[in-house]
Amino acid sequence: MKFKVGDIAQYLSGTVAGDSQKEVENIAAIERASEGDLTFLSNPKYESFLYTTQASAVIVSQDLELKQPVSCVLIKVKDPYSSFTMVLEMVEQSITPRYEGIESPSFIHEDAQVGEDVYVGAFAYIGKGAVIGDRAKIFPNCYVGEGATIGSDSILLPGAAVHHSVQIGNHCTLHHGAVIGAEGFGFAPQADGSYRRTPQLGTVILEDYVSVGANTTIDRATFDATVIKKGVKLDNLVQIAHNCTVGEHTVMAAQVGVAGSAHIGAKCMLGGQVGVSGHINIADGSKVVPQSGIMSSIEAEGQSWMGSPIVESKQHFRITAAMRRLPDLIKQVRALEKKLEQATGG
Repeated sequence: MKFKVGDIAQYLSGTVAGDSQKEVENIAAIERASEGDLTFLSNPKYESFLYTTQASAVIVSQDLELKQPVSCVLIKVKDPYSSFTMVLEMVEQSITPRYEGIESPSFIHEDAQVGEDVYVGAFAYIGKGAVIGDRAKIFPNCYVGEGATIGSDSILLPGAAVHHSVQIGNHCTLHHGAVIGAEGFGFAPQADGSYRRTPQLGTVILEDYVSVGANTTIDRATFDATVIKKGVKLDNLVQIAHNCTVGEHTVMAAQVGVAGSAHIGAKCMLGGQVGVSGHINIADGSKVVPQSGIMSSIEAEGQSWMGSPIVESKQHFRITAAMRRLPDLIKQVRALEKKLEQATGG
């Protein structure tokens, strides 16, 4: 599908520098784009590609000052990255197939409530007392357990499982293989060295606009609820244990693991493979570098952390710089010890 540059600029509330009638039909990275492609520039370190790209049009910042001429049409906007995301959404809507109706075979319990314009794919299962909101999409091979709630406009992609009594809000997306409400990891040690299962009687609550990545798991609470608040985005292969709380608009990259009863604040950013110990609190706005280990509570808001155990990022850089000097420092110490032995007669 072709789009005129001028129409795209109008959609983005931007301005055009060049031929507004030029057409684009594909999207590509700026360094690999060719004629007919639309791309974007948001990171200044890629600016050199702007002057060599073969793209027909590039979305750029309205504050960009060109260092040399360009051959492409520029669409100038306030925030290039967000604007490019809007274009991707527009293209997605134009090419995504429309899924509707109840496919067969699928199972919907007679006591389940299914809203208007709902899609249920083949081999999906919707249990007794489940509630499916308007315009929700339950793709093939999904499981919705007894008494679970799926909010309006939410999407369960193939293989997602929502266990009994779990509450999924509106406009949520569960990607392939996500499991919400599996039993929390609770086992009581016994005198003979064995473990006795601790029943997990709570639930999971996902508020609105939560995105859960493929094969991510969120365990039900022992009591009450594991709560994922509004706007949280979880990458693939994330594990949230029982009784946790994740604050609004927090994001976690792949393979983050959060132990039981941890409470993570709002607008936090956890990089890939970050480990979070149980029964701790993480302050709002915390940013944690990949592969870091959080073993105690973070009280200061809006700080950056790294290392295992974590320290404030600037301090970690100083520690790393000092460690690089350790071999030379050891040599100096040994030399001084040798001189001291010689001066004192051994």
